[in-house]
Order: sequence, then C-alpha cells, then structure tokens
Amino acid sequence: MAYLITKVEALEKAIAQKDKVHNIHVDHWFNIDELADYLPDRPARATVYGWVSRKEIPYHKGGKRLRFLQSEIDTWLSSGKRTSKKELEAKAKSYCVAKKVSK
Repeated sequence: MAYLITKVEALEKAIAQKDKVHNIHVDHWFNIDELADYLPDRPARATVYGWVSRKEIPYHKGGKRLRFLQSEIDTWLSSGKRTSKKELEAKAKSYCVAKKVSK
C-alpha cells in the first residue's frame, strides 16, 4: 500500500510540475503580415514600413526580413497613450507653482 501511495504522490508532483511549465508565457515573433493582423487598427503594410523607416515601432531585421517581438509591440502599444488636455493643464499648473511663475 505504501508503494502505491508513493507512486500516486510522484504522479501528482509530476502533473503539478508540468502545469507550471505550460503556464510560462513564450514570446511570439511576428512577420509584417502577422503584425498587421495583431494590431488593433489593422494597418496596411505600407503604414508599418513607414513606422519602421521612421523608427517609430520596435523591430528586428534578419537579413531582408522584418520581425517584431510581441512583448515589445505590446509595450509600444501601451506607451502610445496621449496626454489629455486636463492632464496637460495640471502639469503646467504644477510646473508654474514649482517655478513660482505668476500669470
């Protein structure tokens, strides 16, 4: 009986270890078409090439092919937030207070 219990415990441990391995996120590489499908606004290839030429988007070049790493694209997408008018006014006000500038 002790032998069976030991075997069951070993199996449970192996299953738990396998679940941990499957939960690890593997980064994904996109080619230009996959990237266009992944991006929310589905830009044209020419648009993506423009971003690359202006170095506005993170990319890697292997030979003549462009490649994009999903984690870098996700970071790039989340960093594209524009400051609202209210946030700009608050920032300007705090700058003026810090520099003691009067209106």
